[in-house]
Amino acid sequence: MRKIAVVLSGCGHKEGTEITEAVSTFICLSELGVKYQCFAPENLMQDSAKISRGEISDIKNLKTSDFDAVIFPGGFGAATKLSDWAEKGAKCTVQPEVERVIREFNDQDKPIGAICIAPTLVARVLGSKNINLTIGNDAATVAEIQKTGAQHANCPVTDYISDRDHKILTTPAYMYDAQPNEVFTGIRKMIRELVEMA
Repeated sequence: MRKIAVVLSGCGHKEGTEITEAVSTFICLSELGVKYQCFAPENLMQDSAKISRGEISDIKNLKTSDFDAVIFPGGFGAATKLSDWAEKGAKCTVQPEVERVIREFNDQDKPIGAICIAPTLVARVLGSKNINLTIGNDAATVAEIQKTGAQHANCPVTDYISDRDHKILTTPAYMYDAQPNEVFTGIRKMIRELVEMA
C-alpha cells in the first residue's frame, strides 16, 4: 500500500491550511486506497490537528524513506507560516524542515503535490531546476514565481499541471474564486496522477 505524507500549516484559509483543500486531499487519497499521515511544524501541530482529526506528527519526524510522495495543501499559512512568501515573494525563506522535505523527496525522485499558493514553496526551493508548475493565473504571483527560475503555466481550477520530469504536480484550487466542487475536481485529478507516479 502506498503511503503519502500531507504537510499542514494550521487551520483556516487565512491563517493556516485551507480546510476544503485539505479534506479534498484526504478524500481523494482514501478513495484510492492510499494511507496518509499528516505533519506540521511543531508550533502549528495543535491547530493543524483540528483538520486531521487529532492525528498529527512533527514535520521533524517526517522521514522521506517512509513515504512514496508528499502533498502540500494550500491556504495562506503556506505563504506566512511555512514560508514568508506573502511578505518577500521570490526572496522568501522557506521553513527549514519544509525545505528539507521538498529537497529530499525531489532528490529521491518521489512525487511532490502542491495546491493553491503552496506551489510557491516548491518554486522557491527547486526553481533553479527549471521546474514547471501552476498557481492558476494570478499575474503578480506568477511574476514572483518566475523570478525563482521556475516556469509557470496558467491553469483552470478544475485541472492541474504535471511536470513529469521532476515529478511535481500542482493545481490552483482557491487561487480562483471557485466553488468547492471545482476545487475538488482539480485536486482529484492531480492526486490520481500523483498516486500513479508514486
